[in-house]
Amino acid sequence: MLFDMVSKFFGKEVYAFMPIEAGGVNSMLPIAASARMGLPMVDADGMGRAFPELQMVTFTMGGMSASPMALTDEKGNSAIFNTITNKWTEELARSVTMSCGGSVSVALYCMSGAEMKKYAVKNIVTRSQKLGEAIRGVKDMEQGTPEENFLNCSEGYRLFKGKIGDVLRETRGAFNFGKVCLEGIGEYRGKQAYVEFQNENLTAVVNGEILATVPDLICLVDTETFVPVTTDALKYGKRVMLVGLKCFEMWRSQAGLELVGPRYFGCDTDYIPLEERCKGGRTDV
Repeated sequence: MLFDMVSKFFGKEVYAFMPIEAGGVNSMLPIAASARMGLPMVDADGMGRAFPELQMVTFTMGGMSASPMALTDEKGNSAIFNTITNKWTEELARSVTMSCGGSVSVALYCMSGAEMKKYAVKNIVTRSQKLGEAIRGVKDMEQGTPEENFLNCSEGYRLFKGKIGDVLRETRGAFNFGKVCLEGIGEYRGKQAYVEFQNENLTAVVNGEILATVPDLICLVDTETFVPVTTDALKYGKRVMLVGLKCFEMWRSQAGLELVGPRYFGCDTDYIPLEERCKGGRTDV
């Protein structure tokens, strides 16, 4: 339905798909649509990770409009939004989504190939695929421990290892907010850490010191399988490794930080790049 809605609006058919983010179902639906309709899917997205709001994309920094945005739910209700700003697109779409039961499908940020090439995060689908291959194969590598191999393949910074001691959650304004508290294990025994999140992880604090904030990526992975543990899958007693990954460079600009920096999310700290907070201390592998 979204394909037909957008094609009718512009008077010409959509000729390619692209995921809006490299996370969750939003990274997979364009793959399914591309395969089902026999159309190309571009190896790029607008985040290089996942963010909770629709305007939080590199395309916003490029001055591109999120609308016209096509929206439909599983009951067949549909609408096309024309909004004055991308933030308004988020506000209106979020309200309609809640009225539709909390889940809708959307198509937005329609653009030309030239615009996409200028502002998209390139090769993100390929990178995601390679990370998945690495996670599945870290235990079979001939050299290094599985943990060392995982950190090497992901270019990750190990921030902490611990057992989940508590998970606090609440819903505010159609978002899931929360905090997961970790009790140190292994070499981190006796230390504590916590991660605050709004749908996605926002800050990582170890023994009272902030070691990572948005827009850098803060990931919790299973200590045995290295499979990411999403915020909705956090459970008491689970053993996890806290890992930081550097974000796409454009997010570190002033315009990027105004969109997705820690202060936008209410975190009382300025953005400092992950590698500086960790004093260049990515685990040697």
